[in-house]
Amino acid sequence: MRHIDRFTASLMRAHVTNKAKLRTINTIIRKARSHLRPDLRIHSPAMHKYKIYHNPAYMLIIPRIMRENKDNKQTIHIIAGPTASGKSARAIELCEELDGIIINCDSMQIYDGLQTLTAQPPAEDLARAPHMLYSHIHPNDTCSAGNWREIVEPIIHDVLNQGKAPIIVGGSGLYIRALTDGLSPMPDVPQEIRDAAVKKQEELGNPAFHAELQKRDPIMAERFHPFHTARLVRAWEVLEATGKSLAEWQTLTRSAPPEEWDFQIEVIIPERPVQHQRCNDRFLWMMDNGILDEVEAFSKRIESGELRENVALVKSLGYRPLLSYIKGEISKDDAITQSQARTRQYAKQQVTWFRNQILNTKKDAPT
Repeated sequence: MRHIDRFTASLMRAHVTNKAKLRTINTIIRKARSHLRPDLRIHSPAMHKYKIYHNPAYMLIIPRIMRENKDNKQTIHIIAGPTASGKSARAIELCEELDGIIINCDSMQIYDGLQTLTAQPPAEDLARAPHMLYSHIHPNDTCSAGNWREIVEPIIHDVLNQGKAPIIVGGSGLYIRALTDGLSPMPDVPQEIRDAAVKKQEELGNPAFHAELQKRDPIMAERFHPFHTARLVRAWEVLEATGKSLAEWQTLTRSAPPEEWDFQIEVIIPERPVQHQRCNDRFLWMMDNGILDEVEAFSKRIESGELRENVALVKSLGYRPLLSYIKGEISKDDAITQSQARTRQYAKQQVTWFRNQILNTKKDAPT
């Protein structure tokens, strides 16, 4: 359709009493209406203010709080969205425009070891813009959303002190929320308890593991789908380590980000056919650029005992199907098909999360 629907327009104008701001919003609406192609949809999530941009390949929905700009506000740019959505290209574009530094917000790309499989920036991107927190952590270590926030906050301060723009880019929604909304204090879980939780999940399988969690922690079990493996394991390990439900820890006071930080969030959501094609094409590109050798070398590091069996990187999209092919358990075509399907499924889950947690939630509302 060629226009912004009335609901979206009304949301953009809602509660705006400042005439200058209202004129700005009306200009945005007019420009968006004049540039939209009929084959692109405009979503109307219940966010109270929006700035809408158009691109032939995808659309951007940028939630913004239309508040008074203050001299002491420091802008933190966040580029978010599902895998293979074009976040990296947008981040480089913004980095060159604002003289910025790109900071990774992807829970797999932060680890060293599977650079191609985890779609870390290629050499040409690294040459165009400074990048930080890629291949930053040894595979044997772990990095939760809380760990990432502890790492990234001093980096953001340093970038701002240099007079540059921090540009956070990635698809790990929990990392983003940890930065923008803060986190409740969480206990450190000993590695042996974490390993035992993972082993129990692998032995029982998800349905039975979910049933066991239901007996011990019905509140958290009710929140999670039986196949949300990482979340189930997290709930189990916290219960084992502390004797308290993760739900109880989450009720504790969150640690807020610095008041002077103003988060500008861009969420890139491609149309579904475009998203699917990009997922498929990117995996084929990876196959042509050495991921089989990369996976084989990484698996040998595990077999030799250099790396733990359950390091986070074994959850990388495509790792297990490719390893099955290397071991002769499935065909190459099956490995590719399974990996592409899992990538598309993961992208769909990310889109759902961003629509529910970012686009449909006021940024100043409790989460």
